[in-house]
Amino acid sequence: MKKLSVLLFAALLCANTSIDAQRKKKKNKNKTEQPAPPPKKKNGIKPYSQVITKDAKTDEGLFKVHKIDQTYFFEIKNDLLEKDMLLVSRIAKVPAGLGGGYVNAGSKTNEQVVHWVRFQNKILLKLKSYNSVAADSLAINVSVQANNYEPTLFAFDIKALSKDSSAVVVDVTKFYGTDVKAISGMPSAWRTQYKVRNLDKDRSFINRMSSYPENIEVVQDFTYNANTPPSNRSTGSISLQMNQSMILLPEEPMQPRLFDPRVGWFTTSQYDYGSEELKADRKTYLRRWRLEPKDKDAYMRGELVEPIKPIVYYLDPGTPENLRKYIKQGIEDWQQTFETAGFKNAILAKDPPTKEEDPEFSPEDIRYSVVRYVASTTRNAVGPSVSDPRSGEIIESDIIWYHNHLRSYRNRYLLETAAANPSARTLNTPDEEIGEMMRMVIAHEVGHALGFPHNMAASYAYDVESYRDGAFTQKNGIAASIMDYARYNYIAQPGDENIRFIRQIGPYDHYATNWGYRYLDANSPDAEKNTLTKWIEEKGADPQFKFGRQSSRFDPQSQTECIGNDPMKASEYGLKNLKYVATNLPKWTSDVTNNYDDLGELYGEMLGVWSRYVGHVVTNVGGVKEDLKAPNQAGTVYKHVDKNTQKLSMLWLQANAFETPKWLVDKDILQNIDHAGYFERLRRLQSRHLNGLLSFDRIGRLIDAETVNTEYYSALNMLRDLRNGLFKEVRSGRKVDIFRRNLQRSYIDRMEYLMTEDMRPSFRSRMVYNVNTSDVRALVRGELKSLRTRLRNARGGAQDTVTRYHYDDMVARIDQLLDPK
Repeated sequence: MKKLSVLLFAALLCANTSIDAQRKKKKNKNKTEQPAPPPKKKNGIKPYSQVITKDAKTDEGLFKVHKIDQTYFFEIKNDLLEKDMLLVSRIAKVPAGLGGGYVNAGSKTNEQVVHWVRFQNKILLKLKSYNSVAADSLAINVSVQANNYEPTLFAFDIKALSKDSSAVVVDVTKFYGTDVKAISGMPSAWRTQYKVRNLDKDRSFINRMSSYPENIEVVQDFTYNANTPPSNRSTGSISLQMNQSMILLPEEPMQPRLFDPRVGWFTTSQYDYGSEELKADRKTYLRRWRLEPKDKDAYMRGELVEPIKPIVYYLDPGTPENLRKYIKQGIEDWQQTFETAGFKNAILAKDPPTKEEDPEFSPEDIRYSVVRYVASTTRNAVGPSVSDPRSGEIIESDIIWYHNHLRSYRNRYLLETAAANPSARTLNTPDEEIGEMMRMVIAHEVGHALGFPHNMAASYAYDVESYRDGAFTQKNGIAASIMDYARYNYIAQPGDENIRFIRQIGPYDHYATNWGYRYLDANSPDAEKNTLTKWIEEKGADPQFKFGRQSSRFDPQSQTECIGNDPMKASEYGLKNLKYVATNLPKWTSDVTNNYDDLGELYGEMLGVWSRYVGHVVTNVGGVKEDLKAPNQAGTVYKHVDKNTQKLSMLWLQANAFETPKWLVDKDILQNIDHAGYFERLRRLQSRHLNGLLSFDRIGRLIDAETVNTEYYSALNMLRDLRNGLFKEVRSGRKVDIFRRNLQRSYIDRMEYLMTEDMRPSFRSRMVYNVNTSDVRALVRGELKSLRTRLRNARGGAQDTVTRYHYDDMVARIDQLLDPK
């Protein structure tokens, strides 16, 4: 019985097992059987085939770029980790009005050296600085690294290793697809200005990624939600397209060339803590292209030799066909200066490649230097560049030309040269002359892109009378360098013949190109120094080879828009011409067009021309001449303008600036271009120059001059001469007209400023001093007391009621200022 029970239990168990198995089989009949997942690696790194699947689209280049649906991966070879790369962020497409008119397609927003670093199972993209350096072999390098720790721009998880483990794979979608501030085209100032709330993820995406042998190009489309966008306000958003370029920097940096301030160059600097100096040695290098001769032996024999890699500029595909030849000429005008440096065909201009020639051509691609043609109402052109901070080597540059810029040149051509130049007496300037202007603007901007800053002393190299000599101007142009702001010959007078009115490349440009670009067979920057110094000293006495800094706003030798070596005489000629133009302006504009638009525009710009001529003479007063030189050269670096020149300049200003220039107040013009504001326009212009004379830094320089030589023109001399001229009606008893009344009240306002305000640091002046402890307040108080006495005496004899009221008002203002209680 017991045995039977056991058998029955066994049979029942088998039956139940069979039934359960059938049920499970039936239940799973419609399910697809899944293979067991492979075990995950503890470090999170997956097999390559699971990350870069058969669906991936791959672009070979510096890195392999893989795209799977909307996810992007970089496959970075291990031997590219720790390598220096330049990450350049540019705006590729821009909405109208963003940034106030000086932001365009092609504008660079950031430039930074980065490298990819492995840390455990992550890849870090780290910013790298060369501001502080020391050789790896030196112990102090450890301290340099510790005290200049590199920020991490982004951290990427390693998703996989390549099949042979020679590369790492990282997902870069988030880095390029979200609002990463380090590469954003939306800086903090714009976020505040346009009240940007956030990046709209649904309307932002990676447009494309392309990999080339030495660079990666990424195009991003970003849309930001903003309360006050610069255009299309009803959308409440700002859309822009960004281009991110990452280029591998040369394994062997170009040999730097040491900077000397006596020759103008854009530069890059670093502090060398490995120097034998008793401090961190600040080394400054030129920013220049790497030009090396193909045939070094022939080059050293003095033969013209082509460079291994010439400088090539492409034209923007959007450049109007009728302007292309002038742009090309402006670029290749620099070939002559490179020949002086021993190179032929060193700089070339090319049309943009067609789609068939290069389907991937993009002006934002860092492989190409491009002259960008920008459809914008902005009137300007610029020549920025991208450089390697290790050596100063220029990697790429874009020249930016704004469409409306030729309008400025047409207007100034008419205003500044039409008196002596009949072809400028029209709104329809001949095409060849407009083309020549554009050519020289492009040449100027290319000069910037080659490494040259403005040289404001170049126009001071020539005698004023030489500008009236046709043979001289045809040979030498109007300045010793195209890099000066000397656009037109405004000195030449009616009847002068064969005059060149437009600037051109000059002798300084040849000299500076040779100094910076000539290949020297030397193994270090220091080994070149003696040769470079010798070349400077050989030219030291010739004003054609002088460099004048744009920042030298105190130096009458280095002024923007000024030509000739005597600002008073040059401005005298300029005003003669401008008076002729003012008389004929309606005839050349509104009489031809039958509307007043051009007349109004040119009249406004004519006031600006008048103001520039006056400003050139103002600089003489309290002026200090700067002549950069080494101790072994004769003379001092700084020298105050002589007393006689300053005194004569004050007389000139009284006669031409502060005596009412009634020829500018032409009712036939004013009453046809505006209904009001006639007296205020002139007051603003005159007050600008009055305030310039009565500035803390100018008075401070005049006080400084007394500490060097009591025979110099003093602050008291200047203040007395100014007061006596501005208030000459007080002595003569004459009626004071409305323009003079406005100017005299502006004088009181400015004296109040000098009495009550403190000096603030300014980019216009490096001079800051304690005004309260200086002579300034005492001098101003004394001048106001003297003026008050004369006004009190004169008001009883005033010839008209308004003049008497005016004197009463000024006395009351001075009383309030001197005794506020």
